[in-house]
Amino acid sequence: MIYVISTGMGDYLDLTGRAIKALNECEIIVGYKKYVGLIEKHFPNKKFISYSMREEVARCEFVLKIAHDENKNVGLISGGDAGIYGMAGLVLELSGKDDIIKIIPGLTSATAAAALLGAPLSNDFAVISLSDLLTPQEVILKRVKCSCDGDFVICFYNPGSERRRELFKQACSIIMEYREKNTPAAIVTDVSREGQECKILTISEIQNYEPKMNQTIIIGNSKTFNRNGKIITPRGYKI
Repeated sequence: MIYVISTGMGDYLDLTGRAIKALNECEIIVGYKKYVGLIEKHFPNKKFISYSMREEVARCEFVLKIAHDENKNVGLISGGDAGIYGMAGLVLELSGKDDIIKIIPGLTSATAAAALLGAPLSNDFAVISLSDLLTPQEVILKRVKCSCDGDFVICFYNPGSERRRELFKQACSIIMEYREKNTPAAIVTDVSREGQECKILTISEIQNYEPKMNQTIIIGNSKTFNRNGKIITPRGYKI
């Protein structure tokens, strides 16, 4: 059996009961070294194998090989939710028809960040990764524009890096064509990890910000408002 296990934001309390059960059932647990480091102390009797960034294919191939050749329960861990920019899709793409793979869902940064901010995702929203390693920048910006056309709240994953500084500004320029300058926006750094920080701003304030990979950014729609330090996107109830 191969378990693709969502480990949430990194805090043990963010692991679901199903994730804990699956981790306990695994004989070998494989993952990106940062995510391994966040959970391995809670499972001291397990064998962990760590991989570096951009070794996603190698991770999946190793897990499939172990499951086939050694007939063991093996876990492939994925931060946040394994099905949202995680490892679930890749391991399924590489798997054969006879592989037994079970996906364990988990908490993702969009919902974890939203809980810290109030209720910014109470109505329809779009989640967009600004990482251009696997998706061309022109496609990313098209998705931003389409989200604005639909008046979606927008949640950005991977908003910036040392190499990629301008894409977030380009995305904000598009959003500014559709949103009032005082539209609530927020940056959450290291959600559910040491150093967690929340900043509630406006779209006009956030557009010149240089974000980092460890941040999640949420930008409200035309109805989103800030009340008493909490961001709220109304569902439309008559109150």
